[in-house]
Amino acid sequence: MKHGKKYTDSVKLIDNLTAYDPEQAVALAKQTAKAKFDETIEISVRLGVDPRHADQQVRGAVVLPNGTGKVVRVLVFAKGDKIKEAEDAGADFVGAEDMVAKIQGESWFGFDACVATPDMMGIVGRIGRVLGPKGLMPNPKSGTVTMDVAKAVADIKSGKVEYRVDKTAIIHCPIGKKSFDDEKLLENLNTLMEAIVKAKPAAAKGTYLKSVVLSSTMGPGIKVNTLKF
Repeated sequence: MKHGKKYTDSVKLIDNLTAYDPEQAVALAKQTAKAKFDETIEISVRLGVDPRHADQQVRGAVVLPNGTGKVVRVLVFAKGDKIKEAEDAGADFVGAEDMVAKIQGESWFGFDACVATPDMMGIVGRIGRVLGPKGLMPNPKSGTVTMDVAKAVADIKSGKVEYRVDKTAIIHCPIGKKSFDDEKLLENLNTLMEAIVKAKPAAAKGTYLKSVVLSSTMGPGIKVNTLKF
């Protein structure tokens, strides 16, 4: 694979044999983010779990103290008094059967996160096959199936991120933007990693944190010292 000059220059700044302390890794991730736009800084965590087994799934959500730097559009499935509650909390779209029809009929996905009250899950289940693969299906474990829609919307808007191990046993998650101060990125990183460590399944044996890699949208991967977490 051929890389551009900016990427090649960024690679020269990194020693691939070194696992950097989090502070150094964050500084390097910003230094190697050379694109003209405000790149996202992302973490990739390879875990010592077998995601084929239900008792070794790692999934959850955490509110990053400094947000993600992204404007998140939230869709809420609700009815009755919960409609106004969601709207007052800042939800971008609120509805019920009408929203299901819009997604089914128009293949509309003009939202980044989805919240539903428990009584709406029967309706939302109709579009589970299209929401699920996009990571948009409301789930009680991530706090997106709840009667407290105001809190759910507020959390998402203020920087809540979901993490979930994929079939290759890796978690990919954003921790902020290149424009963030180092301290804010580091705080977000530590908060996320603390949540992932706490979510270790009892069935997981051996080394849990196999590797941690930090990178910007267009930049190279930077190995992080797992012992620091």
